[in-house]
Amino acid sequence: MDESQLSLRLSTAASYVEQGDRLADIGSDHAYLPCALASNGKVAFAIAGEVVKGPFQAAQNQVNRLGLTKQISVRLGDGLEVLSPADEVSAITICGMGGSLIASILDNGFKKGHLTGKERLILQPNVGEVMLRKWLVDHNYMITAEDIIEENGKIYELMVAVKNPTEKSLATASQLTFGFYLKDKNSAIFKKKWQKELEKNQYILASLTKSSVDQTAKIKLIEAEIQEIEEVLK
Repeated sequence: MDESQLSLRLSTAASYVEQGDRLADIGSDHAYLPCALASNGKVAFAIAGEVVKGPFQAAQNQVNRLGLTKQISVRLGDGLEVLSPADEVSAITICGMGGSLIASILDNGFKKGHLTGKERLILQPNVGEVMLRKWLVDHNYMITAEDIIEENGKIYELMVAVKNPTEKSLATASQLTFGFYLKDKNSAIFKKKWQKELEKNQYILASLTKSSVDQTAKIKLIEAEIQEIEEVLK
C-alpha cells in the first residue's frame, strides 16, 4: 500500500507529511494513512489512534495484514491521550471530522499536556473550519498552508499549523472564514463552495423578508454575510 492507493482526501493530507516525520494519526480509519506512509518509507514511525474498539481492531488488522507492526503502533484511547512523550511525535494528522470536534480534541490534548506545541498539525475538517481556525489562532498557532479538494461530492479544506513561540498569532474575521491562503488562490473548488454558501444565504434572506415576525436583525446579518461572500467571489 502506498500514497497512490489513498483517497484524494487522504493523499492530500499525506502530501503535507514530511520525510522522516514521527506521525500520530488520530481517528485513523483503518490506519490507511499511516500504512501508506510507512509502506513507502516516508514516516519513521506512526501511531494510529482510535477511540472506539471496532475501528481500533480494524486498524490493527490492517497493520498486521501489511506486516507493519514494527513501524505502526495502533492504540485505543480518547484523542491525543494515546500519545506519550517517548513517542517524540513531530506531526499530528486529524482528518475527516467536524472542525469543532477537531478543536475539542486539540483542546483536551493541550489541557492534559499531550499537545506540546512541537508538533506540526495537519488538519482536515469537513465542516466548521472557522471554529478550528479560531482555536488555532487563539492558542498561538500559525497556519502555514491550506488546501481545498472535492471528493465524492463533498468539499474538504485542509490546514497546516505550527506553534508560534515568539509572537501572538492574529487573524481577521475574513481570514477565519475564508482562510489565510485559499481566498488568494481562488480555485474553482473554493469558488464552488462559496457560490453554494451564497445561494443558501440568498434563500434564507428571501424567507426572512416574507416572515410575519420582525426579522430586521437577522436580515442585516445575512445581508452582511452575502456582501462579504460576493466580494470574495469577484
